[in-house]
Amino acid sequence: MWQRGQAVAIRELVHGRPWLAIPVTVVEDTGDFLAVYLAEGTPMAFPEGDWPRGAHPWSLGSRRWEGHGVLQLHRPGDPYSVWAFWHGPERRFWGWYVNFQAPLERWEHGFDTRDQELDIWIEAGAPGWVWKDRDRFEELTRDGHFKRQEAADVRAAADEVAGELDAGRRWWDERWAAWQPDPVWPIPELPEGWDVV
Repeated sequence: MWQRGQAVAIRELVHGRPWLAIPVTVVEDTGDFLAVYLAEGTPMAFPEGDWPRGAHPWSLGSRRWEGHGVLQLHRPGDPYSVWAFWHGPERRFWGWYVNFQAPLERWEHGFDTRDQELDIWIEAGAPGWVWKDRDRFEELTRDGHFKRQEAADVRAAADEVAGELDAGRRWWDERWAAWQPDPVWPIPELPEGWDVV
């Protein structure tokens, strides 16, 4: 397990190689639960290569995370993570973002995953929730980016989460909405060896 304040790398792998790598700061790691913080201004790495979908879409903008930082909540084996977003000069809680992704695989200096495009947005104070990027997910599935079984697994996970939300159940502690980063934490850098798989 990692220590609070430690910098680790999130890598998104495509064909066994990093397509995107971002350093984050460990907030809590119990083995059964992992919270990491993506701070404003964090550098993002986009290794070059002959990628099936071209360069990572985030690489077309700034090479640093913009806006308020994001808190990401993970459970081992879950095919999604839950992100807390804030906005405005007063850092007001904006909402929860359920990001469907391959379950985390830890390595010495971080963890690997693969974004699966489909998301759910739960805006603070708004009734219900909404899908995000559902059309994009289906388009990528038709284009062969997601194999049939992977796409079916993503849909099943999304339906399960949607059912839990409709029933008023959320596994994460909503007190995280009021969480504040430690002001002494520096902007993290990618650890040495982040590009070696």
